[in-house]
Amino acid sequence: MVFSDALHGEFVHVGFVEALSAAEVQHAVELALNEDIGSGDVTALATVAAEARASANMAAREPLVVAGLALAEAAFQRLAADATISRKAEDGQSVGAGASLLTVSGPARALLSAERVALNFIQRLSGIATLTAQFVQAIKGTRAQILDTRKTTPGWRRLEKYAVACGGGRNHRIGLYDMVLIKDNHLAALSRESEDPVGAAVARARRQYPQLKIEVEADTLEQVDQALQAGADFILLDNMNPVQLRLAVQKCKGRAQTEASGGITLATVRAVAESGVDFVSVGALTHSARAVDIGLDFQL
Repeated sequence: MVFSDALHGEFVHVGFVEALSAAEVQHAVELALNEDIGSGDVTALATVAAEARASANMAAREPLVVAGLALAEAAFQRLAADATISRKAEDGQSVGAGASLLTVSGPARALLSAERVALNFIQRLSGIATLTAQFVQAIKGTRAQILDTRKTTPGWRRLEKYAVACGGGRNHRIGLYDMVLIKDNHLAALSRESEDPVGAAVARARRQYPQLKIEVEADTLEQVDQALQAGADFILLDNMNPVQLRLAVQKCKGRAQTEASGGITLATVRAVAESGVDFVSVGALTHSARAVDIGLDFQL
């Protein structure tokens, strides 16, 4: 995907992910409910009368940024088409502990059977949004922007990248198809064919996919020079310290945009951003975010 970016006045390879479609939400919810319920919720069927009705409140038990409300709602609606659901918050909103996210009323069995799936979606996605917001806040005032990566839960990439956007982050490539990213293993595979694997890789990519932006991973300042000579649009500065990053940024100024990556944490991200890089990619946004504490309490 290529988006016009007013901040930098040029085209970049990242952007805010599209909103989840109704079809995507329904597909994800159906898979999750089938996995959880199987042949039937034996506890609810054994203990709760078929005609029983209930009301419940879903609430944050800690400060968080909301993401995934549509999935939680769909879980209840899938099992009880007549359920009444009222949103009390919106995706992307910061809320405090105790804040109500939504209320739901309907057949008690259906609410009980959908409860865990609804909570799993919103706890996980809100956790990603909350961690992303912390990284965004940590670099506030710099020119850098926080990016996610492809280090996502299999089958959940669209959901998790949506959650990153809810937290104020931006999305890197969605998959292997929407941008060329030449990394060290690609270059190693080319090393026997060419004395200049970076130049060869970029040239081949330009010929075969002229419509796509090209990024090259660089571990050293020498590799930065090679990537610039090859005409890369973006250079991924991998595991460089702040001094190296600043030198690389100076080399790339006016020639390519820069992305810092590699083990970046909340404790180190500010120093990385202050080097002048355009982007900071953080795999932890999706592979290590803690699920936040959200509860569903039935009203007596």
